[in-house]
Amino acid sequence: MRAYGEDAPHTVLVSGAGGAGRTTAAAATACAVAARGARTLLLSAEPEALLARLLGPVAGEPDPAPEAEDDTGPACHRVAEAPGLWRARIDSAAEFRSRAVGWQQRGRQALEMLGASPMDEDELTELPGAGALSLLYALRAVHAEGCGESAARGCRWDTVVVDLPEAPRALQLLALPGQLRRYLRRLLPPERQAARALRPVLAQLAGVPMPGPWLYEAAAEWERGLAAVQRVVESSGTVLRFVVEPGEDAAETLRLARAGAGLQGLRVDGVLANRLVPGAGSDAASGGGGWLELLAGRQRGALERIAAGCAEGRVPVHELPHLGEEPSGAAQLASLLPSGAVLPGPRAGEAYPPEGLGPRGALDDRLDEEGHLVWRLALPGAERGELGLVRRGDELAVTVGPYRRVLSLPSALRRCRVVGAALEGGELRLRWEPDPAVWPAARDEREGSVR
Repeated sequence: MRAYGEDAPHTVLVSGAGGAGRTTAAAATACAVAARGARTLLLSAEPEALLARLLGPVAGEPDPAPEAEDDTGPACHRVAEAPGLWRARIDSAAEFRSRAVGWQQRGRQALEMLGASPMDEDELTELPGAGALSLLYALRAVHAEGCGESAARGCRWDTVVVDLPEAPRALQLLALPGQLRRYLRRLLPPERQAARALRPVLAQLAGVPMPGPWLYEAAAEWERGLAAVQRVVESSGTVLRFVVEPGEDAAETLRLARAGAGLQGLRVDGVLANRLVPGAGSDAASGGGGWLELLAGRQRGALERIAAGCAEGRVPVHELPHLGEEPSGAAQLASLLPSGAVLPGPRAGEAYPPEGLGPRGALDDRLDEEGHLVWRLALPGAERGELGLVRRGDELAVTVGPYRRVLSLPSALRRCRVVGAALEGGELRLRWEPDPAVWPAARDEREGSVR
């Protein structure tokens, strides 16, 4: 697998409140980036009719999808009206049927043991939630293009824009690879494969073939695929942007979404305030009179609350105007985005937003000065009353509102105990002291101080 470094495409994950115009904002982002000369791909699971209305017709047949290790990338159509822009629609139903057939073939021995017969592809129907994994695997395949024999040609794309579902579902989706990898490690620990030499003996004693080898081979394959997806999501070249339509609940919805994104270690590069009517923006001179002026005033107040909430984390808020109609066509979509909201191409010499604390936070060693360590986790917008912490062995479960994440403790903290926690400046700061029962050096040092 090719490393996700400078040669990998920049990835823009677009999510936000339901009905705020996420797909339109994602398409506008892709069009604006392509207009700067970057080879850009828009990934979306929306219906073909919607994508055609937004972006216009495609040019010719889709580009052939290169194979990336065990995955085939999505078919990409070049947008006729936008040089440098391609779009790919994720057909989650077809993807599910294809993968389900593959799983059945690998597990044929186990199915025969149970007396079950595999299902044909034409009798399989997509299960709820399968579309989420399809989008993630398509993103993985797009990033992997250019590996192997075609690596010399470099990456196929400069920027990939991903049209995600609404914020709660999107954040759960982006957390899914890490969660599934944790479940695999708990249910099928790799070290148990050391006993595989005994399986022929056990099979002979039991009189039936043992499914262990297939099970562990499948688990190893799932682990590789999930790890690749997680690397893309956590890459330094991946950013998340939220789309909101300023209204009564917009600021609160955005606050929770930013806290959930911080919990997962995702970097928010900006907020797109969509469908602002005349007089609602920061440069408004006067309202339009009547109901329009009333609506503009409400949007203006909501926009101020949104900007105030984002100020602490220095997250920029970009204003997108209401056109009075649904935007369509690459040129009109590209014009929606202000210049500050257009991400640079990877070779433009411009930097992405600061790294922040990363997906696993930051650990400060203050043992010599203060006798403890501090583990810092980014939780922008979080409030004390919605925060929950539970330690279980070498893991820490952190809950913020509707979002939850189980983190493996850094090795230095596994012999420590929590002695304090504070939520300050958008960060959760946990203080840890060495546990004398398992940290001999700390015990000896304390006994010496007592004497």
